[in-house]
Amino acid sequence: MVKVSLRGDVHEFENGVTPYQIAQSISSGLARVACAAKINGEGVDLRTPIEEDCEVEILTFDDPFGKKAFWHTTSHVMAQAVLHLFQNAKFSIGPAIDNGFYYDFDVEKPFTVDDLKRIEEEMAKIIKTGLELNKCTMSAEEAKEIMKDQPYKLELIDEHAGKGEALSFYKQGDFCELCAGPHLMNISPIKAFKLTSTTGAYWRGSEKNKMLSRIYGISFPKKAELEAYLEAVEDAKRRDHNILGRQLKYFCNSDYIGQGLPLLMPKGAKLFQILNRYIQDKEEYEYGYVMTRTPLMAKSDLYKVSGHWDHYKENMFVLGDEEKDKEVFALRPMTCPFQYQVYLNDKHSYRELPFRYGETSTLFRNEASGEMHGLIRVRQFTITEGHLIIRPDQLEEEFKNCVKLMKEVMTDVGLYEDLSFRFSKWDPDDKEKYEGTPEMWEEAENAMRKILDDIGLEYTEEKGEAAFYGPKLDVQGKNVYGKEDTLVTIQIDMMLAQRFGMTYIDQNNQAVYPYIIHRTSLGCYERTIALLIEKYGGALPTWLSPEQVRILPITEDQNEYAEEIKKKLLRCGFRPEVDTRYEKIGFKIREAQLEKVPYMLVVGAKEMEEGKVAVRSRKEGDLGAVALDEFIAKLHEEVDNKVCK
Repeated sequence: MVKVSLRGDVHEFENGVTPYQIAQSISSGLARVACAAKINGEGVDLRTPIEEDCEVEILTFDDPFGKKAFWHTTSHVMAQAVLHLFQNAKFSIGPAIDNGFYYDFDVEKPFTVDDLKRIEEEMAKIIKTGLELNKCTMSAEEAKEIMKDQPYKLELIDEHAGKGEALSFYKQGDFCELCAGPHLMNISPIKAFKLTSTTGAYWRGSEKNKMLSRIYGISFPKKAELEAYLEAVEDAKRRDHNILGRQLKYFCNSDYIGQGLPLLMPKGAKLFQILNRYIQDKEEYEYGYVMTRTPLMAKSDLYKVSGHWDHYKENMFVLGDEEKDKEVFALRPMTCPFQYQVYLNDKHSYRELPFRYGETSTLFRNEASGEMHGLIRVRQFTITEGHLIIRPDQLEEEFKNCVKLMKEVMTDVGLYEDLSFRFSKWDPDDKEKYEGTPEMWEEAENAMRKILDDIGLEYTEEKGEAAFYGPKLDVQGKNVYGKEDTLVTIQIDMMLAQRFGMTYIDQNNQAVYPYIIHRTSLGCYERTIALLIEKYGGALPTWLSPEQVRILPITEDQNEYAEEIKKKLLRCGFRPEVDTRYEKIGFKIREAQLEKVPYMLVVGAKEMEEGKVAVRSRKEGDLGAVALDEFIAKLHEEVDNKVCK
């Protein structure tokens, strides 16, 4: 017998019982909706035998791991349908992903939209049969016989067999697949699905391999959930910064300049400037940072000292050839070694620390062409970079202040509520990626964990995501499609000061190495601008809008009055424009609304005579005629308080 803890209650079952059998023992309803399970916190297939005392959790579609089992099973149904319709198709891999699933096929012609409809119809027929999925293991010889007509599977079989791994298969009707799972017990729970797109994909992601045809899809236990998802996708398309940002003329690209090198147009440049001035003033005057300005490139010598040449060279733009040129330069992918040279320019006492260096840093990283996406992933970008040179006893307070600064900034721009937090740790088994001793890493990670727990921050832990020199807090944001990227990082570094010979004189008159905190506050300006456009659907909060007020004279007779209003608004620190075009007022209003201008001030003969303005709000519509000073007071309140509603 084995003892199984379920939600704190301990039950006894026969040795070898599976999570699915446990679910059945609780209720038939739970068994019907069970998608996967966790044993002692580790996600497993429902068929996994339990042979020792443990804690078990039954997972439904509401759990992320349960969703992936559901989507993984649907991908197998899709592959089965494809093989029914395209008998010569060769299939490769079909995993669940963060937002559904995909499968890659080798077919004579790429799939069309009409093909997707046919595949969906065949999937519906298969699902109606309610086929069970049966798991088994095979020897390499048995597996090769079953997959003799599937070259991609034969390659995978050889690879797994060479590692001594068991070859796990799942079978449903006439479809059999080399697969580790997890999967549903049968395909009946798949009540709603949609094949969303088809595209090309290289086998194993390498351009050296054959281009395959990939089909993406999504599925749900209920039709209403699919309908809600598809509506959300349409909303995401409407908010996609890569479309909306171009329509609203925040940025553009040029083939002559290159991929991943967007050009900020006047509105985008103004938004960048607004954010940059806000950050620089906040860091300098509220948090005690001193500003530096360092070069965009350096000799390879600098990167060799820092370790970036060994750990990051493939992601850098290198200028020159080490074998031919006396000096080789590289565009900087980070600012830390440059700011260290500022510190090294003088000797320092423990009384001077902490030093808080801040810089608006333009960086360059040689991202793969397939990774480029609008403003979110680019090859040249600018960040709010800072490095704090501190004594060990200052670590906790300074790290907490970095988190506090990040929270205030992200709250002001309205993104904080959408963020998640990841404690990124080292992987002691990856000797090539990380430097330092286990003791140094343990000290740094324990220090960070204590700080995060003291703050009360909710976070996940990810092994192998640390920088090569230290652990970090990654502040994660998602775009409209659910793709997660890092917005802000705050890192603890106990190693690089030694590499550069950075010391300070302590109270015992000894030269000792400081700790370093690497951090950003807003993160990458381009990426943040992209997320702001998406979050607000282009209708940015008034304090961030490149154009806050558009003044609309009804006739030419009010043009001079409109210009006087503009001058007064400019003197008050606002960003107004005047539309003096010979167009009807309705046209001007509609255009201003389409361009997401927060406020329109309509001025006709009556307003000019009374010294008033007729206010139209982007959100509230017609607010009526008011004195200009009254409107200015309203605008001050909204902008000064950084209202983000």
